[in-house]
Amino acid sequence: MFTRREFLKTSSLIALGSSVPAFLSRTAAQAPNAADRGARDTILVVVQLTGGNDGLNTVIPIRDPAYARLRPTLRQPANQVHRINDDLAFHPAMNAMHDLLQDNALCIVQGVGYPNPSQSHFRSMDIWQAASTARDLNEGWIGKALRHIPAAASFHLAHQNETAPLALTGAPVRVPSITSLADFQLRVEAAGNADRRAQVRVIEESSNPGSQPSLLDFVQRTAVNTYQSSRRLQEVGRTYEPRVPYPATELGNHLRLAAQLIDGGLGARLFYVTLDGFDTHAGQAPLHADLVRTLSDATSAFFRDLAARGHRDRVMIMTFSEFGRRAAENGSRGTDHGSGAPMFLIGGRVRSGVVGAHPSLTELDDGNLRHHTDFRNVYAAVLDGWLGVPSRQVLGPGFTATDVLRG
Repeated sequence: MFTRREFLKTSSLIALGSSVPAFLSRTAAQAPNAADRGARDTILVVVQLTGGNDGLNTVIPIRDPAYARLRPTLRQPANQVHRINDDLAFHPAMNAMHDLLQDNALCIVQGVGYPNPSQSHFRSMDIWQAASTARDLNEGWIGKALRHIPAAASFHLAHQNETAPLALTGAPVRVPSITSLADFQLRVEAAGNADRRAQVRVIEESSNPGSQPSLLDFVQRTAVNTYQSSRRLQEVGRTYEPRVPYPATELGNHLRLAAQLIDGGLGARLFYVTLDGFDTHAGQAPLHADLVRTLSDATSAFFRDLAARGHRDRVMIMTFSEFGRRAAENGSRGTDHGSGAPMFLIGGRVRSGVVGAHPSLTELDDGNLRHHTDFRNVYAAVLDGWLGVPSRQVLGPGFTATDVLRG
């Protein structure tokens, strides 16, 4: 039989539960202690390049004469690009990513796409996020992968009012969309400061539940774990000092938040973030330069920050876009919807360098670059080799992991 004190504690904790961010209490309950086995498992950060990134001006076949012919105004000068090898180069704005390549931390997978590519943003993005070309798509590849690692904390790092992507649909529990560490603030139902202090004191006094399992013990543990996780994350927010500066961009801020969550010890393993604006039909040159600079600078800062904290071989960033752009520029000094394009994998255990040949600029499909690597083969490598999830159970049969990871 509960004592009056236990009843008051239980009542307070249950009332508190309705105001706590649900994902925080769930994450706190699932997260391994930082010193425990599993607390330092591999981390995947997916960066979606929304709108269709122009792969041809991202990884440039600088010595191919067809490049200059197809891009009379958008071609990048050979004396300004960052050389990858004798034949390929990065856009001039991608110096930070070039430095990652020199540091053996960048894998460039060329010619990625899927059969019979769609030119629709919505349809093609759904295909990439669901990892399927089926007509009806209602589950995402990451959501299905999370069924095999249900204790992994996962986060959608969202813009204001951004809805969760299809890629996360199908997870065993809802993946939260957050914008800042303020989303982790513990909120109690209190009329004033005195009531709030009293409720917090109840939680703190509940840190030693009884030896016999009970509903009361469960409620106590949930509230205490939530409270302690909230306090830890707020402290991280106050004291976190990046080892390298992050760019003052939204992507930079999101990746800095990811680093804070990793450093906060919640056992977070999956993050999803978007960079929008790649639908460059007109006046592409300055727009695309700004976008690839943003991508290059933010991902480099994130990786170097975490590498300096001992996570070099634990973290991997994967970028993708729903399609590339057409090989030839249009009459508005932009590019229209295309198909095959590169993906990037950044991390201490990626097979650094170029994987696959650059698509031919003379053998085109209706003006589009042909893909030679199905994106699901890259996903298979990430699932099997990085997350430890059987790719066949997520992607179905028929996909062989691309060689993008070191043994």
